[in-house]
Parts: sequence; C-alpha cells; structure tokens
Amino acid sequence: MLTIFRSTEFGKLVPLNEFEKGCWVKLNQPTQEELQRVETALGVREDFLRDALDEEERARVEKEEDSTMLIVEIPRMSADRQEKISTVPLGIFINDNCFVTVCMEETPILTDFCAGKVKHFHTHMKTRFLLQILHRIADYYLYYLKRINHKRERLENELHQSVRNKELLAMLELEKSLVYFTTSLTKNNILLKKLINGNALRMYEEDQELLEDVIIETKQAIAMTEVYSSIMSSMMSAFGSVVSNNVNHVVKLLTSITIVLALPTMISSIYGMNVELPLQEHPNAFSLIMVMSAVSALVTSLIFWKKRFF
Repeated sequence: MLTIFRSTEFGKLVPLNEFEKGCWVKLNQPTQEELQRVETALGVREDFLRDALDEEERARVEKEEDSTMLIVEIPRMSADRQEKISTVPLGIFINDNCFVTVCMEETPILTDFCAGKVKHFHTHMKTRFLLQILHRIADYYLYYLKRINHKRERLENELHQSVRNKELLAMLELEKSLVYFTTSLTKNNILLKKLINGNALRMYEEDQELLEDVIIETKQAIAMTEVYSSIMSSMMSAFGSVVSNNVNHVVKLLTSITIVLALPTMISSIYGMNVELPLQEHPNAFSLIMVMSAVSALVTSLIFWKKRFF
C-alpha cells in the first residue's frame, strides 16, 4: 500500500495524490507497481527497497550524494492469540525532496504518526522526523519488554502447579523473543553511533537533545533485555525441574491411593470366594467385613500421611 502525506504548518497530516517536495511516502506491503513508481519518481534504489522487505535484513546506514538510506529493526507483535513478539526491518530513505518509509507490514510505530499521537511532527523536517521515528521505536521496544515480563510473571505463577509442557513452551517463545530483541537492539545501537560519528545526516542543534534521548532509551532497552534474558534462562532451567517434580508428586499420590484402595478390595475379594470362610455364618458378617476394610484403609492412609506421601 502506498500513501503520501504532507504536514501543514500546524503539524496536521494531509493526504496527497502525487509526490510533492517535503512529503512523506509511506509504503507497507507494497506491490511491484508501487515500488516501481517510487523508484522512478523519487530515485530510490530498487535494491534498497528490496532489502527493506527482506525479513532477515540487518540494520545499517548508507550515504549516497544527497541521499541517506537506513534500515532499522523494529519490534512487532503477531495478531493471533499467541501474540508472538519478534522484529522486522524498516527502511527509511531521505533526500532533499522526500522522506520514504518502507516496511513489509503495517506497524503501530508509523501509525502513531498518522494518528497524530506524536507532537511537533513535520514531514519536511526530515532529520527531526527520523529521530522521532527512532525514539518511537525505542519506546515500543520498552513497551514490548514490559509485556514480555508480565507474561513471564503470569507463566511463573502457573508453572508452580503445572505438570504440562504448555507453559514451558510459552516460556521458550518469550526467550526467543528476547533473543530477537537483543540482536536487533545491538544493531540499532551501532547504527545510532554511526549517525553520531558520521555525516550521514545534517544534524541541527535543536535535534541533539532528541538524539541523546533516543540513545538513552535504546541503551535502557538493551539493559532490560539482558536482565530479562538472564532471568528467563534461569527460570527455564529451574521450572523444568519443577514440572518434573510435580509429575513425580502426582505419580506418588496416585500410587498411594491405589495401595490404600487395594487392601479393602483384597478383603472383599477373599470373602467373595465360594469356599468355607471365617465369620461367614455370623449374622453381622457384612458389617464386620466393611469395618475391617475401612480400618485397613484408614491405617494405611495414616502411615502414608506420616511419611508425607499425601
């Protein structure tokens, strides 16, 4: 999908039908025709557009004459019930005439700009626009990290009584998400250092503070990811043993119950045989047999209870 926007002097986005100087060209899940249109009209390299649509593409920044091309890795969450969290590349192309973003799917990071959730946003202020996108990316990394931690806490409570693999598999999925985050954030941090030390962007004095905020939040996200990854690895090891112990406890409990029920069953079976037996002529034989069965079950239960089999 290809959409074109341009901000007014008051920061309101206005959709356009044609490319204009200072516009923002937003590509998500673009068709071949849309890619060719952008390439022809704006001079965006075809290989850059293809790279931005490659899920395995790494973060990087390139400078060519009057154009700057960046690929950053952004967090995403699947729309299904499992809500799997991973990362996807976002391509950004900047020149004197336009600001182009290209992504293989719709992302809330850019949707927030369209919805007016980002203040002081202007499409023609390209350096500031880029830094605002990077800042939003860092915010979403922190947001998804908090979601991962909340899921971890919920699964931790469930695992205390669990004897299934479902919770462990969910923990494994969270651990995989943290691996994606660690890799992507490290690459993004390297990209930010290149932006600071290189001449890829024309940096204005008023943008320095925003750039410092982006770097701080990215480093904070990296630190949180490392902490959560360490916690998750320890929990996976510990709760693997917990699940095994829970299974052993259930097996021990069922075995104890089987033994407790076996004695009354044995007594009843003996007195069900068609041979001469003690007390068979006694008028209260049935009651006596029931009492013997109950006493044997009770005594066995007390013995197992003292040995903490229950």
